[in-house]
This record gives sequence, structure tokens and C-alpha cells, in this order.
Amino acid sequence: MSVSVSITRSGRAREFPLPDYATPGSAGLDVRASKGLVLRPGERALVPTGVHIALPAGYEAQVRPRSGLALKYGIVLPNSPGTIDSDYRGEIGVILLNLGDAPFTIEPGDRIAQIVVAPVTRVEWVEVDALDETERGPNGFGSTRRK
Repeated sequence: MSVSVSITRSGRAREFPLPDYATPGSAGLDVRASKGLVLRPGERALVPTGVHIALPAGYEAQVRPRSGLALKYGIVLPNSPGTIDSDYRGEIGVILLNLGDAPFTIEPGDRIAQIVVAPVTRVEWVEVDALDETERGPNGFGSTRRK
């Protein structure tokens, strides 16, 4: 299944490929930094991409981390996944956080995150006096499959 999404690029982003799938089986499109910076350990920054998109109504884009950056360098997205709504037209920015032990250098054109476009399900609340009972009940964090 595919969906058409309008895209524009500004600044240095015009020098780099459009966000793209690394392999035919990839779920996410790699997005690149349009500006370089050094992220010190414990530091976070909003990294610009120079990319603006217009999603069709009924869709969202999720900004997700790249697993290799997390494993090798401790670079994560603290708000993962970030959500881009269909009515947003500003530049896509990626919040990166360095949980590693060393400064991490981002060069313009580096792949810093991935974007997954997905349909949105809208909720229609039905208020009731009580919820149905389940085996799990109200037991939360860490309560399933305990021995």
C-alpha cells in the first residue's frame, strides 16, 4: 500500500536525497540532518532536517530512532515516537539525546531518524459506569507473566 505525500526542502536539505527506504522491506524512511552539530554526553538538541511535508487527512508520520545510532552511540529520541499531524506544515525537526559517553558529531546529510507514515484511527469515547472484568484486571507495570 502506498500513499502520496507532498514534500518540500529548504536550505542544505536540497543537496541530499529525499527521505528514502534503505531496503525494499524497510518500514521507515531515513531522514537526514540539514545542519551539523556536536551533541555532548547528556545533551539534547533539536536537529533540523529542512524537510516539510503535507500528509493527507487521516494519516500521521511517526519520527522514530535509528537503532544503529542507539546501539553504537547512545543516540536516542526522548519523545519517541514523535508525531507529525496531517495539518502541520512546518519543518520536521528531530529531538536527539546523547546517552553515550562521548561527544557525537552530526554532519549535514547524516541519517538521524526514520519516519513511518501510518493511518490514524479516531476515537469516539463511550462513557460507562464500569469496565468489563479481565484476568489481568487493574494490575499494571510488570504484572503480566510473573511466576
